[in-house]
Amino acid sequence: MNAFRLLETSGHGARSPTAEHTPKVDARGLRHQGTRAAPVRPAMLGLGIALALAGCASLAPDYERPPLPVPDQYAEAAAAAATQSAADIDWRSYFVDERLQRLIEQALANNRDLRLAVLRVDEARAAYGVQRADRVPTIGASLDATRSRVPADLSGIGQAVVGNQIQLGIGLSTWELDFWGRVRSLESAALSSYLSSDEARRAATLSLIAQTADAYLSLAELDERIALARRTVTTRQETLRIFRRRVELGATSKLDLTQVEVLAQQAETLVSQLEQSRAAQAHALTKLVGASVDLSPGGERLDEIRMSRQLEPGLPSELLTRRPDIIAAEHDLRAANANIGAARAAFYPRISLTGALGTASAELDGLFRSGSHAWTFAPQISLPIFDGGRRQASLDLAEVRRDQAVVRYEQTIEAAFRDVSDALSAQRWLADQVRTLRETQVVQTERARLAKLRYDSGAARYLEVLDAERDLLSAQQQLAQARRAQLSAQVALYAALGGGSQSIAPDNKVR
Repeated sequence: MNAFRLLETSGHGARSPTAEHTPKVDARGLRHQGTRAAPVRPAMLGLGIALALAGCASLAPDYERPPLPVPDQYAEAAAAAATQSAADIDWRSYFVDERLQRLIEQALANNRDLRLAVLRVDEARAAYGVQRADRVPTIGASLDATRSRVPADLSGIGQAVVGNQIQLGIGLSTWELDFWGRVRSLESAALSSYLSSDEARRAATLSLIAQTADAYLSLAELDERIALARRTVTTRQETLRIFRRRVELGATSKLDLTQVEVLAQQAETLVSQLEQSRAAQAHALTKLVGASVDLSPGGERLDEIRMSRQLEPGLPSELLTRRPDIIAAEHDLRAANANIGAARAAFYPRISLTGALGTASAELDGLFRSGSHAWTFAPQISLPIFDGGRRQASLDLAEVRRDQAVVRYEQTIEAAFRDVSDALSAQRWLADQVRTLRETQVVQTERARLAKLRYDSGAARYLEVLDAERDLLSAQQQLAQARRAQLSAQVALYAALGGGSQSIAPDNKVR
């Protein structure tokens, strides 16, 4: 900062010059004769003109939202709009399971990835504050005091001179007048980057909610499959005990006993495999939650876990205002568009000014007397004449990055469209699978019962019972998997439609 400094000097030595007859020179070389007043109005007038002219139009191209790169409606749904947007449905209203709600609350409070997303918002907000400060001048003040001695052979009067110097100043730093909107474009880009990071935080929050819910459903699925497998192990262990007794009595063959042993061993192996999978799933859920939680089996069946309502997808165009990741991508596009304006402004002269206003006197008690006013006003214009194509390359770079941002924006919309379409098709076909598997389980249960009756009556070999038992256990396991997948599809649709994003509180507003 170039601060204007006001001086007070007194010397000690022979024939020290007096303030009344010697012109005084301040730190910037301004001369003040005696106590004659320096005019102030030209400086104030120049500063006022500069402030009035500092807000010219930006050279950034007019922003236009790219057209929607997807069909006008989803293949798996009607074109009618939803009665209520999924983005307006709070996650607590959608996920009504109390245990799941507690897990989601803990995840939102402790998850490290989400915490990092929040810190990125703080970083972007601070960067925007730094950039925004460039639009206003910086004003500072300084006060210095020195005491010095000049030897006789250097003083010019043949005697040593000891002097005191007190400097008081207030000034305006070098401030760019934004005639071409360069500073404004950079500020706009920084603001869009901040808003993008906040939407990215909201997207991370929604993703964490969906991941926690899906991990909880996977854990519930494994608990149900383990319970089915353990019941099967208990049944087959009892059957094995009976067959061993029959072999001892000579009532059945050794071959039948080995087949029963195989069935029991298969069930025990399945339990071990499922327990291993459950442990890994519990570890994954603990990492999402970010804290130690009780994940012991809760005794709930998948059929008891429900979502609060069925979601209607509405139209693909509504995703533009629902999905935080799409909104973030559009903010990134706006930032890239604004950077083009800053690159274009670099081709025009940069105009800046430095100024100061204060008082000057030869004596300390004269600083605030009438007629001691002093000022400086120093405008500056600079324009590179030859830069080896740097400015043109910077403009080309900004335009290419804008084009890249357009592609990323379109890719985000396409990914969102696919997410919704996949969730809709999964809901439709998994509902058919669940219905079919329920019927299959009923049929397999009856088949196993009849095969056991045929074996007990001597009408069939035990191999028929073996096949029926295997198929029954497989049908039970598949039904649990399909039911979990059906619930996961509902979670995926909620997230794909931007569910709850409007209820996720925005980060602190721009300060």
